[in-house]
Amino acid sequence: LTHRLTMSHLAQNPGAIFSPSIARAAASAAKDWSYIDAWLARKFPNRPSPPDFERNPDTLRALLALASANESADEERSLLFNLESSALAQLSSPPPSTPLQTARHSILSSISDSLTREGSTALTALAQLSLILPAASSSSSSPSTTTSSTTTTLLSALPSEIIKLQLTLDSIEQSLCRLETLTAHLASLTLQHQSLSSSLDQPPRPSSSHSTQDDDGYDGYNDNASDHNNNNNNHHQHSGQLSGYHPPPSLAISNLSAQRRIKSLTAKIPELRDRLSALSVKQQQQQQGSAAGGSVSVEQVREEEEIYLGLVEQKRELDGRLAAFAGLPHDLDAARGELEGLRQELRKAEAERDTVFEGLVERESPKKRVGRG
Repeated sequence: LTHRLTMSHLAQNPGAIFSPSIARAAASAAKDWSYIDAWLARKFPNRPSPPDFERNPDTLRALLALASANESADEERSLLFNLESSALAQLSSPPPSTPLQTARHSILSSISDSLTREGSTALTALAQLSLILPAASSSSSSPSTTTSSTTTTLLSALPSEIIKLQLTLDSIEQSLCRLETLTAHLASLTLQHQSLSSSLDQPPRPSSSHSTQDDDGYDGYNDNASDHNNNNNNHHQHSGQLSGYHPPPSLAISNLSAQRRIKSLTAKIPELRDRLSALSVKQQQQQQGSAAGGSVSVEQVREEEEIYLGLVEQKRELDGRLAAFAGLPHDLDAARGELEGLRQELRKAEAERDTVFEGLVERESPKKRVGRG
């Protein structure tokens, strides 16, 4: 169709073959006509498309306006249909239950399921009573309308009052349980306090000095009664001062040992810090080496070689020092004894050497030679 329109336009105006604007307009018109043809085929499936002599700009504008109006009308009709369908579905469906009704139903069902046989029987009797009594009071004739209304009000309030009474009874029972628990806890605390007080008030065992004072006081009683009373008063006052809580005798030793441990650990803190810093530096170096892809540089190899050579030299020095103690036993006391024996042998050898040297000196001296001559 686009080719046909373009060719007809070129036949009418041969000089416009090189105009791009006319080509774009012809392409747009061909696109619109294809949309109109599709819309007409959808609306009128058995009708042919418009002939070529009716395909002009005026007909195209009219058909485009008609198609847009028809589509907007179809959209409005579909919206109205959906709205009516949803309203009809809401009207035909049963009303949903409110959350209050649902909660009430669940509570009542759980209560009825949890009731025992006696409770279910009592609840049924109460319900029947609440239904029968108002009907009987309304059917029976009463001399006074005020009395009848009062009776009806009391009977209608009877179930709620019974429920309130049951709630009060349950709350009182719970309060009693709490009070019993609190009383038992207070009793246990009282027993603990009494045991602690008895342990604190227990006097210590009398020492030998106190028994000596008692003996002296008893002897003084035979000599003089007033001296005996004074000694007894002093003894009771002194024992009253000593009664009560006393720390264990090992507390001072424990404190001293704890202080020594604290001092030793405090002295080790700088060494531990140095070790920690060295380990952190080593770990950083390892991390840097692993981050570099495991490659080792020449500088690192040289540093490691210097460290290794230093350790080898230190090992040689230590081996030289230990070589002097190679024959000694592993026990410290035995090694000291053997070392002392070797020292004695050394002293004997030195004494023999000095003796031999003195003999040689005396023998080779000039005075001796003259005497011989």
